[in-house]
Amino acid sequence: MNGCTAKTINSVLRINGTRIVDGDGNQVILKGAGLGGHLNMENFITGYSGAEFEHRKAMLSVLGREKYEYFFNQFLDYFFRDADAKFFASLGLNCVRIPFNYRHFEDDLNPGVLKESGFSLLDRVVRHCTNNNLYVIFDLHAVPGGQNQDWHSDAGLNRALFWEFKEFQDRAINLWTKIASRYRGNPFVAGYNPLNEPADPEHANLIDFYARVEKAIRAVDPEHILFIDGNTYAMDFSQFPDTPLPNAVYACHDYSMMGFPGQEAYFGTAAQKEKLRKSFERKVGFMRKRNLPIWNGEFGPVYASPADSTGATPAQREASAAVTNSQRFALLQEQLAIYSETQVSWSIWLYKDIGYQGMTYVCPETPYMRLIAPFLEKKKRLGLDFWGSADKEAVRHVYEPFVRALKEMVPEHLRGKRYPPQWSFERHVERSVRECLLSEYLGWEMAELFEGKSMHDLDELAGSFKFENCVLREELNDILRKDAGRGEIVRNGKL
Repeated sequence: MNGCTAKTINSVLRINGTRIVDGDGNQVILKGAGLGGHLNMENFITGYSGAEFEHRKAMLSVLGREKYEYFFNQFLDYFFRDADAKFFASLGLNCVRIPFNYRHFEDDLNPGVLKESGFSLLDRVVRHCTNNNLYVIFDLHAVPGGQNQDWHSDAGLNRALFWEFKEFQDRAINLWTKIASRYRGNPFVAGYNPLNEPADPEHANLIDFYARVEKAIRAVDPEHILFIDGNTYAMDFSQFPDTPLPNAVYACHDYSMMGFPGQEAYFGTAAQKEKLRKSFERKVGFMRKRNLPIWNGEFGPVYASPADSTGATPAQREASAAVTNSQRFALLQEQLAIYSETQVSWSIWLYKDIGYQGMTYVCPETPYMRLIAPFLEKKKRLGLDFWGSADKEAVRHVYEPFVRALKEMVPEHLRGKRYPPQWSFERHVERSVRECLLSEYLGWEMAELFEGKSMHDLDELAGSFKFENCVLREELNDILRKDAGRGEIVRNGKL
């Protein structure tokens, strides 16, 4: 197999013009996936509702401290092991993006005091990747106060308080300093992604933070690459300074709404292909103008299952899901073709989940999936997850008159004032009411499913996430395998 997985990794990567290169000057095109749902959990990835810290609090209240710690320790172990890394490398992919939550490293009531247990969790993933000749990118996915308004920043709010408190920013910089010091010189670390999808309404706070975190990291680790996300969910570089940070790759996220439920279907028309290209080029204009390397840190469709599809019989629902997924696989292939033209590095979202996007997903017949199946059905029916709930028909009669009444209370010219302005008034209400408030209440309901479970039961539930208990999404993996076969190392500028 061509690529980095066929060559021993023995030098720290660096930037050379528009390229990422190794110590011999060979170009390295990073191709991989994000390990979402692991060191930063997300509701649609593992099935709970709301924010991770709320889910963990609810589970603690039901299980008690001993069983709570046992279950989550087992879960973290089983979720990504050597078998996962081996499978990943077998596809010809060469880089795992590791999203992590600050809460593994410090407690809010003991700020600034870092816990060795958090670093041990990172070390374990790095060890599996190192043993299989894979690069890693560390991605700080959740910071104190939340760097964006979404569930995956684990703030439990739809407001990003990280930008309003310098103390929060100082704590993130302190964490990065310790991480950079620990992994300095490690050739398997491709670099550091200081913030996932920042969303700073003022823009200037983000620019100042990047300048500060870059200086702090460089003081202890002058070699490793920084992967710098754009503002407003890694899509806006309009306020970035003209002079880029040294030895930095700038990162966009390139999700297409055509890959999501309830949106325009992708048929591969000339107009749709042009739409994809224009959207990507808009996001990477900053990099193109300054001749910088590009990393697309997240993209990928949400895939359909027969349970989500229309049809009177199981066979009809199966056929409907197959049609939908064929469209989304075609969309993914077109995106990969666009990236390949200019040797863009990328990290698809995501590696493992319970059936929405993952290259692998937990088998429906495992103890965990059987236990939470009724809750997942209720979550979908109530529209609690943005990514896991396309059909809002069952609750439309509740929300439509409610939102209509709210809109009448707010002058029309003020409805677009709330950041991010790209979200509609309806979307802001949905975030607040369904995905924050109601999801918090329902999170306790899911936790109650674990009540009375023995240690053996909890081990089996966590073990559902083992690689051998997962289903491979073969069509997706075949697409990734073929793309990786194009060659991840470019020698002397030639594939």
